[in-house]
Amino acid sequence: MLYLTQDKFPIFVPFGVIGFYRYLWYCIRLTAYLVYRPIPLPENPTYIASEDVTIIVPTIDAGEEFKEAAHSWLVGKPKEIIIVTEEKMRGPLQELADSVDPSKIRVTTVPFANKRLQMSHGIKETTTDIIVFADDDAIWPPTLLPYVLACFEDQKVGGVGTSQRVQPVGNRMTVWEVLAAFRLTIRNIEISSATHIDGGIPCLSGRTAAYRTVILKDPEFLHNFTHDYWLGKYQLNSGDDKFLTRWMVSHGWSTYVQVCQGAELLSTMKPNWRFLKQVLRWTRNTWRSDIRSLFTERYVWTTHPYVAYTMVDKLFNPLTLLVGPVLVAIVVWKSTIPVEDGGFHLPWWNVIASYVVWLTATRTAKLLPHLWQRPQDIIYVPAFIAFGYYFAVMKLYALFTLHETGWGTRAGIGDAAAATAAMDQ
Repeated sequence: MLYLTQDKFPIFVPFGVIGFYRYLWYCIRLTAYLVYRPIPLPENPTYIASEDVTIIVPTIDAGEEFKEAAHSWLVGKPKEIIIVTEEKMRGPLQELADSVDPSKIRVTTVPFANKRLQMSHGIKETTTDIIVFADDDAIWPPTLLPYVLACFEDQKVGGVGTSQRVQPVGNRMTVWEVLAAFRLTIRNIEISSATHIDGGIPCLSGRTAAYRTVILKDPEFLHNFTHDYWLGKYQLNSGDDKFLTRWMVSHGWSTYVQVCQGAELLSTMKPNWRFLKQVLRWTRNTWRSDIRSLFTERYVWTTHPYVAYTMVDKLFNPLTLLVGPVLVAIVVWKSTIPVEDGGFHLPWWNVIASYVVWLTATRTAKLLPHLWQRPQDIIYVPAFIAFGYYFAVMKLYALFTLHETGWGTRAGIGDAAAATAAMDQ
């Protein structure tokens, strides 16, 4: 250490401060994740899936993967599954539903392809106490519904989420799917630690989340959900899960996330570069929602202070991540100058090699929960490191393009304003 810092100690202070902060923060999260426990199944449950659960699936282009997902939902014996699509897709989706179980699956339509409009239509059609929203490719374990319903034994709980893993589209995962799997591993740690520390969560993922129907049938909710604008003029279609999570917080409802094998769903991700477009859409939604939570609504500060702190941390995370390469570049540049002229004695290649080793070791450590299950994915750690820097730049780009509210990865998504106007009529 003395050898490394004998030139000019102050140049290393930013490295130390940022590194200490980032990894102290990670150790706190990891500790909370390790001591977190899911809510166990009750002996005499209040809610029974066959009587109290309706699954709502908003979709426009469900394919063969829908059959596998639907069969997995039916194992939990829900009372009904409602597929909500646009009118021109009724025929193909009705055929898919009939091929699975026409007695349990009902297909209904809205005039335009708009996810929030589809979800609100499904809510109005629901007659059970619990609504579960699911993506058309979300594959559930047999025990998912019982574990989700267990959380509603607490009458203060209004919304429940689950953990996730990636289901490869083909026979083996592409690099894009592995990157998505890495992100889900980190997310599972984040949501379980947040739930354990203060009972909050930044987002109940829309891939599968359950809510009390009475909350969602509130006319105030339905109106605000389908008339949600950024800066008062850009109507939002995506970001529905963020909206729902914020609504729980602002209206005094608790949330919980079941992070365990019994409630861990499988979901597909884009197996190609279009995954980056997904991430961009998610990032814009996160910026909009977190800004609202922290500075407009502000309920999260008193209800879930730990979650509020994680949101603040994410605001500055791109900058702290990009500071590292900048400081390394400065040290490398100083290392090319002779010592007698004020340069550093360290060879430039030594600095770069040390930085690469440090990055590889620390990022690998963060991914150990994933690598324990899939050690073969260790070869993708360099890609994950590169993606991290790309994501930091992309996050800044997303911040300055929050007015872009399009879906980005699905053709046929209708204009949000037109869809809402049709619903109002």
